[in-house]
Amino acid sequence: MPGPLEGIRVVEIGLWIAGPSTACILCDWGAEVIKIEPPNGDPLRGLATSAVGWSLPANPPFELDNRGKRSIALDLETEEGRAIARALIDRADVLVTNVRPRVLEAAGLTYEELRETNRGLVYCQVTGYNPDGSDRDRAAYDIGAFWAQASVASLLTPEGAQLPHQRVGMGDHVAGCSAAGAVCAALLARSRTGEGQRVAVSLIRAGVYTVGSDVSMALRFKFAVQPYDRYHALNPLVDCYQAGDGRWFWLLLLQADRHWPNLCRAIGREDLLEEPRFAEIGLRSINASALVEELDKVFATKSLDEWGQAFDRENVWWAPVNSVTEVVDDPVAKEAGAFVEVPGMEGPIEGVATPADFYGTPWQPQGYAPELGQHTEEILLELGYDWDRIVALKDGGVIP
Repeated sequence: MPGPLEGIRVVEIGLWIAGPSTACILCDWGAEVIKIEPPNGDPLRGLATSAVGWSLPANPPFELDNRGKRSIALDLETEEGRAIARALIDRADVLVTNVRPRVLEAAGLTYEELRETNRGLVYCQVTGYNPDGSDRDRAAYDIGAFWAQASVASLLTPEGAQLPHQRVGMGDHVAGCSAAGAVCAALLARSRTGEGQRVAVSLIRAGVYTVGSDVSMALRFKFAVQPYDRYHALNPLVDCYQAGDGRWFWLLLLQADRHWPNLCRAIGREDLLEEPRFAEIGLRSINASALVEELDKVFATKSLDEWGQAFDRENVWWAPVNSVTEVVDDPVAKEAGAFVEVPGMEGPIEGVATPADFYGTPWQPQGYAPELGQHTEEILLELGYDWDRIVALKDGGVIP
């Protein structure tokens, strides 16, 4: 299936995850994506070796955010390399980049310069902080701008606890989804005006929006929003508990007074309905520690499967806490389309799906992640280069 963006041409000048994930989503949705890489490649290609010293036969994080693209390797520090990049962008609908602004300026690839020859270009910048601010060229990564500086990590850290580590690409993928949506909105605007535009997404802003409910409370009421542990939850009926078989689950009883009788019936403790300390949500919040300790004792008496049956019978909303190895086998995640078959070099492989589905124009991965520069000659031939010129580019170090 071609997907809703069939016919849209995208050029990516991206590294690591935030920019490439944006372009990958567009690619999954049917766009043709050409990835411009430096001669030594996107550094994510060597992450396992350079970051943790692993030697692996494949690179799943790179494959996830680069599948379906074509790769051309160019030295943008050369005049010929910049000219090829300009030629590709001149015929593109979209440029996606998370390269720092000073690098784009040095290469002559700013929006203002590219707009002179491509008025319809949608120019998407994904940055750490702000493409026009004082920190525009500051090194970021999502663990810095999104996780640390945007307050996500601190809001997940109760007093006295150590800060948790972010998993790879969490903030980058939030920013990538946002940027893909911004690109599509700009393309819609172009269909009305004929003019492209510059759009931007920053990791710090994506992080602030991710915890926007807490941040908006701090903005409106000017008080410090405090993280809490499971014994001090504002609503102990939206909290995690451990069943007798050691498996954890989350109660999802946000409308606490509505669901409190259902929970008491499910656990066989209707006597708790008469307990003054737990009579309504305000009292349960004040006495959260006592209630959590009481429920811990109850939940330790049965397995999660047994509790799940009781919860479903009494309309108690809940969800299991899965490990990664459990979620990949979870029938609910599979039915939700969380995994997708990706064409591979030796047959299809199972990969992670991008989040959206389209029922009129279904999407699918367009292919495997490319090798570095795999399509360089192919793309140059499409631009009108002959083999003599391509050999000259190799000899001059413009292409590897």
